Amino acid sequence: MHLQHNCPVNELLENQNILPELVMLDVSGWREFLSRHILQQFIQTHPKFKFLGIVLCSVTFDPVFLNPDGVDYPQNLVIAGLGNTEQIKVTLRKYKERSNYIQKALYHLFQLTNNLGVSSPEFFYLVLPVMETHSGKFGVQMAATACLYNLTRSALSKNIHPRALSKAVNLTLLAMESFPGEFQLQKNSLLILCNDRILQEIHFDKFRCAKLVLDALCQFNDINMNRMAVAICSILAAKVSTEETSELGAKPAYMRKLLEMVQSRVDSKLSDITLKFTLSALWNLTDESAATCTVFLEQGGAILFLNVLKTFKDDSAIETKVLGLLNNIAEVMKLRHSLMLDSLMNELHILLKSGNIDVSYFAAGIVAHLASDGEEQWTVSTHSRSKMLVELKNAVSQWKVPDSEMVAYRSFKPFFPLLRVDMDYQVQLWAVWAIHHQKRYCQMLQDESGHILLKDLINYEESHPEIQHISSQILKTMDANGV
Repeated sequence: MHLQHNCPVNELLENQNILPELVMLDVSGWREFLSRHILQQFIQTHPKFKFLGIVLCSVTFDPVFLNPDGVDYPQNLVIAGLGNTEQIKVTLRKYKERSNYIQKALYHLFQLTNNLGVSSPEFFYLVLPVMETHSGKFGVQMAATACLYNLTRSALSKNIHPRALSKAVNLTLLAMESFPGEFQLQKNSLLILCNDRILQEIHFDKFRCAKLVLDALCQFNDINMNRMAVAICSILAAKVSTEETSELGAKPAYMRKLLEMVQSRVDSKLSDITLKFTLSALWNLTDESAATCTVFLEQGGAILFLNVLKTFKDDSAIETKVLGLLNNIAEVMKLRHSLMLDSLMNELHILLKSGNIDVSYFAAGIVAHLASDGEEQWTVSTHSRSKMLVELKNAVSQWKVPDSEMVAYRSFKPFFPLLRVDMDYQVQLWAVWAIHHQKRYCQMLQDESGHILLKDLINYEESHPEIQHISSQILKTMDANGV
């Protein structure tokens, strides 16, 4: 105990008669031994005392300061420390500029919120300012991202204002940009972002986010990070512009990584959630993006996806995603020759007859687009164009109206070449059926002048009666929806 008498603070506080009007004492950061007994007596003999700072000193976790209500202290004493959530709140407010204090406070906040069962927006709102203040401090960012995950996981984000969540995402993205090589920080960030409310409801730069997530995916090879990254990208890729999906998908490094993940599942015959997310991400990245489709083909995607169909036969969820992507490629005229493969046509011939309407629909879409270029461009030998057109018509004729929307469309423009009046009616049939059952897109069809093509089909004397009938139904639906 002799050490305490060599400590200037102890020597000062032993004289309990000094500074009788004192209201604040801050010994935070005092590394030498501080006597809890002397400090406690000093506080008790100073009735005007309002604030005590004990962050990073020897009494930080002393029980007598963790629960001041049970001790004879001045009323409403506020303590800044690390021992419990109340002390941490004060520390985050009081020492906002002190990165070493903030880092420790966030570390202990993370420990205390690890098994949080109820939403705590108050903590969330305290983390954001200090995270912003110390954006260049790795230790603070590491602890802050860990805390944000604890405070937003699952349903905990529901009671946090959307604007605050948006700011949290922006700060998280800044941390990802600032420390790209830090595995745990990148993983913390993905944990935060992999949240349905954030991805579906919150406003933030989704292109910037998708790019950073794909960078993290390529940088590290961690099972959990891979799963989160492709889950995030599968959603974001559908929410960014076609120009932005092209910029993302046309980067060979990103495409290689995504295809490698698919290849590993084919090799192991493992149909897991990561495979499904990866296929969804690729499907959305190729949507109306000729550049992405081109890179996909250059990286060997067509043969790989044919192997996916063979490996996971009768798994309709996987078949739908694979065929949806191949349908995106089939929409690009200059790339159709890449799909003129006997092996693929053999698969499509079977999948047209699938009992799952989604599978049959996309298989039919590929056939319709490939057939739309005419007999000369049909280079497949196993199944003739005329035979596949018959199969196409039979498939469409058997479909029942789906209960819910089958696919989200950015545009109907890829359908328009299929609606030419001189096109084979089986190809037209697939296109008008697809448009007919997308009722919420009436305005888009009007804006893109698709209704003019439908009127041409109705008025063209040689149009097939079924094409004329469905085209008329579409125009009636547009009228009924006030378009």
